[in-house]
Amino acid sequence: MSYAGDVSPADAYAAVTGPEQGVLVDVRTEAEWTYVGVPVLPADAPEVLLVEWLSYPDGQVNQGFLDSLREAGVEPGTPLYFLCRSGVRSRAAAAAATSAGLGPAHNVLDGFEGGHDDDGHRSVSGWKNVGLPWRQG
Repeated sequence: MSYAGDVSPADAYAAVTGPEQGVLVDVRTEAEWTYVGVPVLPADAPEVLLVEWLSYPDGQVNQGFLDSLREAGVEPGTPLYFLCRSGVRSRAAAAAATSAGLGPAHNVLDGFEGGHDDDGHRSVSGWKNVGLPWRQG
């Protein structure tokens, strides 16, 4: 594994709202943030960073990804928790951050929406489906 490890959405929430002061980084696209929703944290927690890993609509890796993290104040040693739709893009983002000397970087399993149910809906797992706070974009 090329990053610190995978954590559940509940464990990520605890890490970014507790004394560890980890930072939640949502790596989905602006369209996803706007139309699907975004995680919400208490006012005393670090702000959720919204930094696209892949650009929409072309799907290319955001070449400014690491620069955007640093510009947001992320320094080596800051615990990072990467979140995407289902836990795939966030794995790549965590690996990239680790390679750049940032982190420890973690992947949030099942992402914001999680996997599909038997009807093809994303309703069985992920940040918003386990009852963690979020709002519609």
